[in-house]
Amino acid sequence: MALDEATRALVAAMADSDATPPHELTVPEARAAMVGQLSSTTAAAPEMHSVEDVETAGPDGTVPARVLHPVESPRALIVYYHGGGWVLGSVDEFEVFGRVLAARTGCSVVLVDYRLAPEHRHPAAVEDCWAALLWADRERERLAAGPVPLLVAGDSAGGNLAAVVSARAAATATAQPSMQILVYPVTDCDLDTASYTAPENQVTLTRDTMIWFWDHYLPEVRARLAPEASPLRAEDLSGLPETVVLTAEHDVLRDEGEAYARRLEEAGVRVWQRRFPGQTHGFLTLVDTLPGSEAGLAYIAEAVDNHLAGGERESSSA
Repeated sequence: MALDEATRALVAAMADSDATPPHELTVPEARAAMVGQLSSTTAAAPEMHSVEDVETAGPDGTVPARVLHPVESPRALIVYYHGGGWVLGSVDEFEVFGRVLAARTGCSVVLVDYRLAPEHRHPAAVEDCWAALLWADRERERLAAGPVPLLVAGDSAGGNLAAVVSARAAATATAQPSMQILVYPVTDCDLDTASYTAPENQVTLTRDTMIWFWDHYLPEVRARLAPEASPLRAEDLSGLPETVVLTAEHDVLRDEGEAYARRLEEAGVRVWQRRFPGQTHGFLTLVDTLPGSEAGLAYIAEAVDNHLAGGERESSSA
């Protein structure tokens, strides 16, 4: 299936604007370009009951975070790690999406402003995200006005970080989230999968850009094989929480996200997994641009509803 009409229009607009891909820019230039792209959004940010900027204790100072409360008594607390290849992005740029996610799920969302590469290479982002998860676990009854489930989520590189800290939580029996939501996640360092090399997948995120991201985040190629960089390479995935995995048909990261979902199912983990046809990388957070975002949000909301209701729904794959 080809890109859907809305995505084709987006790609055409990007081509007409002569936007330079990140891997052809300096890091400051790429960050400025991302701010410009996201600041042009026309999406209406849902009103929140309250918004709280906090500083959590991290391994090397504090880790800023923004807590979005959609209602006075939220159903759960979602700790969210934004995308951007571990190099780009901030809570300011992802706040609109965070508000939409909070409103759609009825859960408070903690947007974590973890340290970025190359100024802070791996494992700085992992340690910041872990510290934020521990903080949210300690504070969740206060934050959510009552004892509620703890969930962890992220998109792209943020999906990688969510998978890594979720696995660490399971291994250490510490601050264990009851669900992880992984949106087109980076789960492996293999840059030669079928989805990576397919010409039709070099759209909003390309193989060259992912090489640029990995080189900034973790230059030592052999070190990328460790599970806390490439969670797909963990020997044992049993004991991980119920998992939601969203992938896009035309995305270089598609195969590794779906491989991770299969590994989880084989390990006995309940998995919700869906490939969204006609979509490309980043579709979920483009809430004002791509109709596929609405479908993805609906899928996440359904999974969260089922999970919080204690449902026994079978794994969902497409």
